[in-house]
Amino acid sequence: MVQQIESLNPATGETLGFSKLHSVEDLKEMILQARKSQKFWEQLSVNERVKRVLKIRNFLVENADRITEIIFRDNGKTRIDAMATELLPASMAVSYYCKNAKRFLSDKKNFGGNVILVNKRSKIIRVPFGVVGIISPWNYPFSIPFSEVVMGLLAGNAVILKTATETQMVGLILKEAIEYANLPKGIFNYINLPGKIAGDAFIDYGIDKIYFTGSVAIGKYMMGKAAQTLTPIVLELGGNDAMIVCEDADPYRAAAGALWGGFQNAGQTCCGIERIYVHEKIYDSFMNILKEKIENLRVDYDKDFNCDIGCMTTERQIETVNKHVEDALSKGAKIFAQSKIPKDNKLKNFLSATVLTNVNHYMMVMKDETFGPVVGVMKFSDYDEAIKLANDSQLGLTGSVWTTNSKRGEEIAKQIKAGVVAINDHSVSHGMAETTWGGFKNSGIGRTHGRIGFDGMTQPLTIVRDILPFVKKDLWWHPFNKSIYDGLKGVMNLLYAQKFSARLSGAVSLLKIVPRIFRKD
Repeated sequence: MVQQIESLNPATGETLGFSKLHSVEDLKEMILQARKSQKFWEQLSVNERVKRVLKIRNFLVENADRITEIIFRDNGKTRIDAMATELLPASMAVSYYCKNAKRFLSDKKNFGGNVILVNKRSKIIRVPFGVVGIISPWNYPFSIPFSEVVMGLLAGNAVILKTATETQMVGLILKEAIEYANLPKGIFNYINLPGKIAGDAFIDYGIDKIYFTGSVAIGKYMMGKAAQTLTPIVLELGGNDAMIVCEDADPYRAAAGALWGGFQNAGQTCCGIERIYVHEKIYDSFMNILKEKIENLRVDYDKDFNCDIGCMTTERQIETVNKHVEDALSKGAKIFAQSKIPKDNKLKNFLSATVLTNVNHYMMVMKDETFGPVVGVMKFSDYDEAIKLANDSQLGLTGSVWTTNSKRGEEIAKQIKAGVVAINDHSVSHGMAETTWGGFKNSGIGRTHGRIGFDGMTQPLTIVRDILPFVKKDLWWHPFNKSIYDGLKGVMNLLYAQKFSARLSGAVSLLKIVPRIFRKD
């Protein structure tokens, strides 16, 4: 009997559908099949791979409403969130990577490093890893794995995707989108395994590289597991992002940005704003605008698009958010502003959007990832102190600086220990396919997206050739004698000695051994 997992709408509890539950033996077979098929896929021209993968975009466009509806019902975010942060970025990503794949994968010639080795030429070619495994989360169940799948395929890899158990209906529509490209059998595989066994199984059965997005704790475990086999792994983990509002910032744009960056997707965004530091000269005007916006924020079930924030995706995450808020309040924090939540008793998993003041860095809400619709706000007068506070976290995914002075904004941004820092915006870079994605500290290791992320789907293979194949040997080959030593030392003196006499002496020693390259010993 085939086991299945039931998917439920987190806001209503209604059954959305079922997804087949696979076994680790299924995964083993997928990897074996993928490894066989990948050899053929790798040999196709980049143009041919692009031609096939680009079909996925057609599926996204033609099924936009259906995909949006599935994300909305399976994850709990609003339909507009689903379109703006999942489907639209996915369509832009597939376009960008297909447009640039050939350039990214082209051979790169190295410039000569030294005149003594002028007869050597080298280039770097990009070689796919083979079979890439992607383990993705429930908060952005479509857009996060989508770009990684597309990059992996274009780079010549076979891909095996495991999406979150909580959002299997999104996983299945993503599977349908990729399979629309009519790829060779085994090049793309979708597997539904419980998270607690998936990571171990991927590594135990010989996956060639893993991309994991999830919690810090599981990420550290995965890295330790991967170390046993030296399996390459990219980790995108948590965030506790800081927002610095300078005295010259536009208070309206900054407050509107805080609303978007902190509360869209009900705050379930790894790169969402969780901590806000506001200069004392703009604090009151900023807070007044933020308060008005929070209190008028429409948190509800998205029935007709006139809704700003949806529900939380899991009850487990609700418990974490409530724990952080209770901890802050017990240590002196105050609720400055709060939104209303639906009164319909049939709806569940909704939390009020909440702004806390009187917060400090002894509180969990300012030190750890809350991952919910809560932000803490602190006032500052000294920019060095604001930067210090922004960096006072073991997480460093993204951050933002809000100012009308571009020079100041960049100076502050360079001091923030995070993988991405935006000026007068937040969270936007994940939707920009050309920008690299990843964090500092416990926010992860490795990068996805952009040129660097695409390069990560391949390994660099350097090829070196000698353009003088008729010579018999290099200067430093056997047999050895004292003149060889003096000649090689002469190379150093000729190139780098400070005195002219030493350089001249070095040239003489070198010339004495040059004829040996033409002789048979």
